[in-house]
Amino acid sequence: MAAVKRVLVIGGGFSGMATAIKMRRHGIQVDLVEIDPEWCELGAGITINGASMRALENLGLYQQVVEKGCVTDGVSMHLAHGPLIMELPTPSPVGSSVGGSGGIFRPTLARIMSTATLDSGVSVRLGCTYTDIQQTESAAVVTFTDGSTHEYDLVVGADGVHSKIRKEFFPEVPDPEYIGQGVWRAIMPRPAEINRVTMWMGNHLKLGVNPVSDTHMYMFITEDRPTKEHIDKETWPQVFASLMEHFPNPTVTALIPHALEEGANIDYRPLANLLVKTPWSKGRLVMVGDTVAATTPHLASGAGIGIESGIVLADELAANDDLQTALDKFHDRRWERCRMVVENSARLCDIEIHGGDKVEHSKLMRESLIALSQPI
Repeated sequence: MAAVKRVLVIGGGFSGMATAIKMRRHGIQVDLVEIDPEWCELGAGITINGASMRALENLGLYQQVVEKGCVTDGVSMHLAHGPLIMELPTPSPVGSSVGGSGGIFRPTLARIMSTATLDSGVSVRLGCTYTDIQQTESAAVVTFTDGSTHEYDLVVGADGVHSKIRKEFFPEVPDPEYIGQGVWRAIMPRPAEINRVTMWMGNHLKLGVNPVSDTHMYMFITEDRPTKEHIDKETWPQVFASLMEHFPNPTVTALIPHALEEGANIDYRPLANLLVKTPWSKGRLVMVGDTVAATTPHLASGAGIGIESGIVLADELAANDDLQTALDKFHDRRWERCRMVVENSARLCDIEIHGGDKVEHSKLMRESLIALSQPI
């Protein structure tokens, strides 16, 4: 008998949706509230490594990623002007035959998961969140912005890196810390020679591309910025194009004009990370995803570890009849893996900021991908 019968998920991002879908598979009744009335995932593209592919397979969504995204193999690391540093293999993760690497438009993956959430029988309310959570011995009593009140066996906080739930219930946790880098992303036409994730390592800059369809890829640039500053959105195309000029490689330079086109869909975000020590729960409330383990994109695993955490939480709740036992097992399975991703991503960032050894950078990426391929 499952430890819970009725669960509330607060937040309709990737980790919240994964939690809800998997819980419904186990027969748990799930309500999900998402404050965005459009339930709209913004952004350009998203890299999906083998471990994340395996997690999506667990949710029954891998084939849709294959059909609507692009599954590739391997990662090529180059110096800024072109010479190859290292090729990183991306074999299928342990226990699965899914692709080892890939990419997809971020809004496309969000639509795949939101459709699956609704199809699974989750009760979704958009433009709604909580105003109050009161815990008793037997339930969490939640009042919502629409004025309604409901009781749940468990509340799952999946409301993101700037989580209201974390601030309210874990006030001792500091805010996410800016790490001195920003990331630019843009949608670009895909040259014929780009058939896998490819990166060029520059001086305090890194540029990478990843196919997301037969015709398009997304390009990302990580840039050192010592202080977190506002960049006028109207200047984003010009700034992005000027950063591309630091990579004197024919594949990159040929794409510079596309950065100035309207369809480039350029996005900029300052980078921060957060790692909350376990336990991530208090009573009948538990947090998953970016609320507790927000990482920079250096291992392309932020969404992936959040999706994994939702799956593991649902599995442990279904396998144990005692709530605390289920939560303890959840923490035991997730802490080390989430810690590794956040801390190794931060180290990769540090190497880039301080002009460290590019071979060490590639080696750490390789070791991290091998670790991620292990079972969850």
